[in-house]
Amino acid sequence: MPDRETMPSAPAPEVSARAAALPQDALRIASGYAFSGPALQLGALLWDGQCLPDAQIRVPLAMLNRHGLVAGATGTGKTKTLQLIAEQLSTQGVPVFLADIKGDLSGIAAPGRQDTRIEGRAADVHQNWTGTGFPAEYYALGGIGRGIPVRATVTGFGPVLLSKVLRLNRTQEQSLALIFHYADSKGLELIDLKDLRAVVTFLTSDEGRPELKTIGGLSAATAGVILRSLTAFEAQGASGFFGEPEFDTSELLRTAEDGRGVVSVLELSAVQDRPQLFSTFLMWLLADLFHDLPELGDVDKPRLVFFLDEAHLLFDDASEAFLESITQTVRLIRSKGVGVFFVTQTPKDVPADVLAQLGNRVQHAVRAFTPDDQKALNATVKTFPKSPYDLEEVLTDLGTGEAVVTVLSEKGAPTPVAATRLRAPESLMGPLGQDALERAVTESALYERYAQAVDRESAYERLERGRGAKGPDEMREAAAPRGEERTSAVEQVVGSGVFQSLARSVGTQIGREITRSLFGTARRSGRRRR
Repeated sequence: MPDRETMPSAPAPEVSARAAALPQDALRIASGYAFSGPALQLGALLWDGQCLPDAQIRVPLAMLNRHGLVAGATGTGKTKTLQLIAEQLSTQGVPVFLADIKGDLSGIAAPGRQDTRIEGRAADVHQNWTGTGFPAEYYALGGIGRGIPVRATVTGFGPVLLSKVLRLNRTQEQSLALIFHYADSKGLELIDLKDLRAVVTFLTSDEGRPELKTIGGLSAATAGVILRSLTAFEAQGASGFFGEPEFDTSELLRTAEDGRGVVSVLELSAVQDRPQLFSTFLMWLLADLFHDLPELGDVDKPRLVFFLDEAHLLFDDASEAFLESITQTVRLIRSKGVGVFFVTQTPKDVPADVLAQLGNRVQHAVRAFTPDDQKALNATVKTFPKSPYDLEEVLTDLGTGEAVVTVLSEKGAPTPVAATRLRAPESLMGPLGQDALERAVTESALYERYAQAVDRESAYERLERGRGAKGPDEMREAAAPRGEERTSAVEQVVGSGVFQSLARSVGTQIGREITRSLFGTARRSGRRRR
């Protein structure tokens, strides 16, 4: 990279030409954001209570796969920051995934409405504001809410993530992994929750109890706890989230015909009372992408930027295995061209090992009304590089739509800390109208592919058929000889001619175990996408 004096880009000469108008400290900060390559415009520098529009704060496009954190108290503008970044990424041809907790990000597909506040903000930061809509797809977990249904098979979801949803302890999580191992190796496809419940029920029955000994380490009591947890989970209406057609996460990587990146908006307002479920589903989407994408190394722009809202929910009551998997996923997925932004209230919501990998920071105002708030403020200040600001004072004085920023420069070094007045999003800052949203969903090319749930032959049906066998003679007749002796009831069931003829495997065969990776999720090569 050439020295800054010889850079051909416009921002660097602009900063130099206006140097006399900027205080020395402000000039040093502004110079740290004069990048030569493509960059997203975040806003203008705040210094000594004044907005300095000639000092633009930006983030290099190539550094957005180095992950980030958007933090701040409720009502400080985090959602609008996500919208601002998503719009510019889309313009640069980068697909974006947004988790829409409150339901007010759906407006990204419609042009924004100009008003006096937007006019004032645009004037403050020298933004040439134009109302613009962006290409968007709308999704909903299990079809609950307005959006294309997003489902996962139980096999694809895996034991670690499912243990988080079921709130199992470490021992129970390990036992559930053994049950998945058993089902995988026997070719018992776990498509929906009733499949898993059928396998656990079988293993705790008189007929299946001998099979527990073949797994090792799984007690009947623990299997019973898992079964009760599954039953309670289904009673809460969770069945709709698991099944087929399973969502193909490559849908999140699309661009529109005009070259702009598609913004995938997952509506979560209808399930926000189930935080363990939706936060874990977000991690499944990310883990699935991680498994399937090839290595890219350093890239000129990300392949996808993924925003995890309410990120603290991922880490609440998380097992050690779950935390380790998150850390490893975040560490490795950037080389596959995917950037991950965690969105939460304070940096302390994110474990230190994960926080250390978040190179881009947008910190909105922090409230300090209580001693605990003050501790959180002190902890937040310590996560920033040294700066000429009194960050404790600045962070408590920031207004809505203002933030303290530090990002990675094009060389990968942290930029100077910059208090920033952020630009205004150009799309609608609020929910899309219901009629318009409904049209966007039903007219999508993906709607027909995912709208209707499919319930095909899987573990539940196989085990139910086996349970219908009356006596050992009929069981032996169903289990036609195939060159090897069956030594247990479940092997008779799985090996029977009926099951052999009806089985439609998700990429597995009897006796061949599914390949699993981080989070225990099944790799795409081991399952059929529909």
